Amino acid sequence: MDTLQLVWFGLIGLLWAGYLVLEGFDFGVGALLPSLGVGRDAADTEKRRRVMLTTIGPHWDGNEVWLLTAGGATFAAFPEWYATMFSAFYLPLLLVLVALIVRNMGFEYRHKRDDDTWRRRWDLAIIGGSVAAPFLVGVALTNVVRGLPIDADLEYTGTLFTLLNPLSLLGGLTVLALSLTHGAFFLALKTSGGVREDARRTGTTLGLVTAGLAVVTLLWLGLATGSVWSWVTTVVAAVALLAAIAANTKGREGWAFTGTAVTAATVVATYFLALYPDVMPTTLATGQSLTIENASSSPLTLKIMTGAALVFTPIVLLYTGYTYYAFRKRIGTQHIPTAVAVK
Repeated sequence: MDTLQLVWFGLIGLLWAGYLVLEGFDFGVGALLPSLGVGRDAADTEKRRRVMLTTIGPHWDGNEVWLLTAGGATFAAFPEWYATMFSAFYLPLLLVLVALIVRNMGFEYRHKRDDDTWRRRWDLAIIGGSVAAPFLVGVALTNVVRGLPIDADLEYTGTLFTLLNPLSLLGGLTVLALSLTHGAFFLALKTSGGVREDARRTGTTLGLVTAGLAVVTLLWLGLATGSVWSWVTTVVAAVALLAAIAANTKGREGWAFTGTAVTAATVVATYFLALYPDVMPTTLATGQSLTIENASSSPLTLKIMTGAALVFTPIVLLYTGYTYYAFRKRIGTQHIPTAVAVK
């Protein structure tokens, strides 16, 4: 196995980890609008929702770049993996795309008219997209690790219902629950007043639910395809989540958010370590698994990609870090002005 093949397998895992860590919390914020975005009256409800959406306003579109980059890196570094995965997941990935588009339209158009009915409809778009996208991503990633019916010609031979198996559906629920918990802790970290207190209480409850789902999912995967290192990251993920819940109950929102970020990253690490050395295992006795070696691009392609990554990755990380630093302060309903329609 070539060193660059292994490097790019790890980098794609890192991109997925970055996506679930960063996009995970803004998925959670959007999905929590119906529960945390309810105030004493209509005016207070609107201010609470605007506070919640403002916390992710500077970040959500940049966070989606991680998904695009993960897809692009897979296409360039492992074209066979990309082709088989997009063939198998054509409809689920289309639904993810639709969910993201509808959700993003909600962010962009919600404030265009000062009308309660208008805003409620776009809120539904934000909520629906924020729930559907992480669930479908979790289903897809779990299917990749679990294995799919791939024949000797490296063709997917299953159907949509093949993807809707119990383990993968559980993986989708786990990623959704983790996103909700991550989002609640982010809101507790970034807001003040009633939203902060409600987010802390909700985060604790969601964290316990997530812990239960994650234990079952990771144990199931570990017993089926696990390795020593995947069991290590499973333990780290569990400890980090429990530590996050404990920190949240003590009002240490920064540590709570860090804990769920570590949990999301180590869950992805567990998936990729359980997957190694395959990139898409087959469940057919007569089939052929896609591996790091037989799915990769040429050595020259990987060298060119590595050079580009060494130049541009630090720039992206510095810019992303600066964005979070610039918008680091808490906000509350007292900071929200009266709604004005934008023409």
